[in-house]
Amino acid sequence: MIPAPAPDQAVPFHYGSPAREGREFEAGRAVVELASEVVTITGADRLTWLHSITSQGFAGLTAGISTEALIMSPHGHVEQAFGAVDDGAATWLITEPERGAGLVSYLDSMRFASRVEIARREDVRVVAVNGAVHPFAAQALVIWHDPWPVTTGTTYGPADSVHPATESWNVSLAVVPKDLDVEAERAGMWAYEAARIAAWRPRLAREVDARTLPHELDWLRAAVHMDKGCYRGQETVARVVNLGRPPRRLVAIHLDGSTDDLPLPGAEIRAGGKAVGRVTSAARHFELGPIALGVVKRNAATAGAAEVDGGFGPIPAALEEIVNAAGVSAATPAQRPGAGLRGSQAATLRRPGR
Repeated sequence: MIPAPAPDQAVPFHYGSPAREGREFEAGRAVVELASEVVTITGADRLTWLHSITSQGFAGLTAGISTEALIMSPHGHVEQAFGAVDDGAATWLITEPERGAGLVSYLDSMRFASRVEIARREDVRVVAVNGAVHPFAAQALVIWHDPWPVTTGTTYGPADSVHPATESWNVSLAVVPKDLDVEAERAGMWAYEAARIAAWRPRLAREVDARTLPHELDWLRAAVHMDKGCYRGQETVARVVNLGRPPRRLVAIHLDGSTDDLPLPGAEIRAGGKAVGRVTSAARHFELGPIALGVVKRNAATAGAAEVDGGFGPIPAALEEIVNAAGVSAATPAQRPGAGLRGSQAATLRRPGR
């Protein structure tokens, strides 16, 4: 077993045949063990409380329905991200490796008088399959079905019908007892990451830095409720949706496959001879070859030749637009936050200093 790169080092990168593992995972015939961490929230107020402090609509969430949420700074920068599903007695949150303690700390600080109990679950692990029916459904404590790329908010990228993830990404995560013997065809994180990048699926541990706004990653489509308030960061979300022009945008990167070189996260992206952004994730896909995701300046050209820094020199590349260069969401004026407000209330949403 070869450990995956940080922060996934607790699980295998591959089992000796990355191309075959990638093919089997995407076909739904192999499972991938993730290093994800799990938090549970119990108590009578859990859903209304989560509704008030996250980007997602939890009030009235039906048991068994999966969703995704963000926690942002007061200025709208992404700080936490997690998948969530309620089982009728507890809400299960699945987050990134090494993020569980921070998530619990923040949630605990926001409890106040709410009737909730928060627990970091070290007695479980998370197993992924690319299919709606999980092979460990009978043994799972709960199953989270990734909603990506179905748009429940608004999008800065392609419509669901033409999004590459619609055909390739149907991932379900089973939370199972830690001591469960996983008897199934296995694939490593190499296969999972290659499929994720091909699906343009943002990840907290890869695509997010201290400045990231969810608009830049097209994350409003699945993780941000457009008709609710007020939560931390909501004013920035509303302002950018209303005024447009998020400062950066996510792009797909098709890398020259003539070498085995792959860029590391943070590698510089250049277009037209100028530095325009950085690589966030890279992998070698069994079918598409070397691919990556990156974040570039909003006005960076995505047409024409580009290159990224590799370990052995520049790697020729082609950029593909994900988040549109105009910085305009698909939300109509009537769907935008604050559409029902008038006068000074609407002006507050538009005020740059807010």
